Amino acid sequence: MKRLFVGNLPSNATEASVIELFSECGKVHSIKLAVDMFSGKCIGFGFISMEGHEARAAIEKLNGYMFGDKSLKIRFEDTSRRKGRRR
Repeated sequence: MKRLFVGNLPSNATEASVIELFSECGKVHSIKLAVDMFSGKCIGFGFISMEGHEARAAIEKLNGYMFGDKSLKIRFEDTSRRKGRRR
């Protein structure tokens, strides 16, 4: 299972609309969009889990794709740079 970072999402993006788009490349196992706590609208990014070969196909097909009025930025999640305090 690979986790993708999806950036530059429009504010009217919903989990259903993003799943519909990524389903063209394979099965979406999970999705989490970052949303504004007051308006409930997407704040521009999210994470999607897919099988490895399907995730690579999604990056190749959808990176730079115009979704709404924005060009999507898609890459594998970078787990080496965790933000937060060190102890």
